[in-house]
Amino acid sequence: QVQLVESGGGSVQAGGSLLLSCAASGLAYGSNCMAWFRQAPGKEREGVAAIYRGGVRTSYHDSVKGRFTISQDGAKRTVYLQMNSLKPEDTAMYYCAAQSPCISTTLAKEAYAYWGQGTQVTISS
Repeated sequence: QVQLVESGGGSVQAGGSLLLSCAASGLAYGSNCMAWFRQAPGKEREGVAAIYRGGVRTSYHDSVKGRFTISQDGAKRTVYLQMNSLKPEDTAMYYCAAQSPCISTTLAKEAYAYWGQGTQVTISS
């Protein structure tokens, strides 16, 4: 059984930083893509960043390029999202997702079969 558990959300002021973590279990070892998505109230869920094989390939939404960094530990069991220079528009529920096996580091939510419960990120101005 696949489980994805997010942590690290919280409330910070604009310009601050947060580090989100996603602990994965139950995934077949090897070719998985992991991603972070976010959903603000009244908006569609959008892909933020995706990673394959510890960073051999990554993808980012244009709105977070240069501010967010996705990474993965050596055992590839935990995925991180380092978020810097946060803005009020980054406020959303952030979800971890897995694509197994990995086809591509797409940011399309339809490509991901496994999802965590989410962690709230709130940025105040």
